[in-house]
Amino acid sequence: MCGIFGVTGLQNAAELTYLGLYSLQHRGQESAGIVSIDEAGATHARREMGLVSEIFSPDTLRDLPGSLAIGHTRYSTAGSSVLANAQPAVVNYHAGPLVLAHNGNLTNARELRDDLVRKGSIFQSTSDSEALIHLIARSDARNVEDQLLDALERAEGAYTLLLSVGKTLYAIVDPRGFRPLVMGKLGDGWVLGSETCALDIVGATLVREIQPGQWLKIEDGEVIDLPDLAPKRHRRCVFELIYFSRPDSIVFGESVDRVRRELGRQLAREHPAPGADCVFSVPDSSNAMALGFAEESGLPLEHGLIRNHYVGRTFIDPGQTDRMAKVRIKFNTVRHVIEGQKVVVVDDSIVRGTTSKLLIQMIRQAGAREVHMRIASPPITGPCLYGIDTPTWDELIAANQSVDEIRDHLTVDSLGYLSLEGTLEAAGGDPARFCHACFSGDYPTPVPGRSRSSKEPALID
Repeated sequence: MCGIFGVTGLQNAAELTYLGLYSLQHRGQESAGIVSIDEAGATHARREMGLVSEIFSPDTLRDLPGSLAIGHTRYSTAGSSVLANAQPAVVNYHAGPLVLAHNGNLTNARELRDDLVRKGSIFQSTSDSEALIHLIARSDARNVEDQLLDALERAEGAYTLLLSVGKTLYAIVDPRGFRPLVMGKLGDGWVLGSETCALDIVGATLVREIQPGQWLKIEDGEVIDLPDLAPKRHRRCVFELIYFSRPDSIVFGESVDRVRRELGRQLAREHPAPGADCVFSVPDSSNAMALGFAEESGLPLEHGLIRNHYVGRTFIDPGQTDRMAKVRIKFNTVRHVIEGQKVVVVDDSIVRGTTSKLLIQMIRQAGAREVHMRIASPPITGPCLYGIDTPTWDELIAANQSVDEIRDHLTVDSLGYLSLEGTLEAAGGDPARFCHACFSGDYPTPVPGRSRSSKEPALID
């Protein structure tokens, strides 16, 4: 998962982009970058490994002049966690400098890369995003937009893009619309970002969400809608609403906070915990879910776990060893709340099971009489191919164990997952518009490089 942010038509574009990336830090913690374009059309770049706050200072931002800037926060789904893969990417292009920031994952990246290498392309990174740049550069089309279209027609999977050529800014969402992108107005300029919380921090007014298959350009202050990409069935990632997006954002036209509260209410209806004394969340992404569970069940909502906010999100940390160490310092129990109680612990999901098992051990050590775990999403039985770091079936506990086996592994007294139907109902709108492949195995694109087994999904095109 990545966060992207762009500004055009405002003289302090880099400073605003810094703020926007700060709001999108939850979407990627490995690297961050900002590329600005000055009045003469020259690019100025700063890309480093680490957090936004560690990379940028007033001095570095002053070295990024211009009224157009594109920013990116990254964690790796395709390509290793090294500086060469940090974005935005910058290349020399016949129509001016080309700057690209990508959120998503190309499912045919290996096929594209192999073909491009055979034709003489030389890659400088292992990121799937670089394949797009080579496709654009090799297009035989005459104008920039036709070259972009040529490249996009060969790309499969998830690609939400901010891209500039010279001083023209483009915003593109793939035809299935896996990842979000919103546009706002700020003074005489325009702002685009992965979530509305990034517009809020700079004081921009939300104008619209870029819909699946839409692409537009902003040139000389004017927003121009370009012809839609070839239509495909919409598949918005429901996990954006369950986990990734910030609760103060509007994503896919839905309040993330509202959806998460409703997920908790539906969970309480499907898996009540009679006789329990209290309910609490695994903070922070499941806070609203625990609130909804408490409201529906009539149980008191408590703060049984306290999160240390100076530790990053364990799920999106790329190293398993680092993930386990961080769990131990990320949470602490409130013994006064837990000791002697029958507790309901609400979490948004279980991916590998590492975090959950350690948390249950801590809750038991704090003196809980019973521990009932409730998960506000279905079991994750397959990897996401579209930008979430669940690369193999082997890593997913629910792909290899039954619910009863997971319950025993976690050492909880009961375990309940929200149904897929309940999840989609809580998400709002038409359930058919969501991608839920990680839960259902209903992949909207072919699964590359896999031979099917009983635990692997059918290919659905």
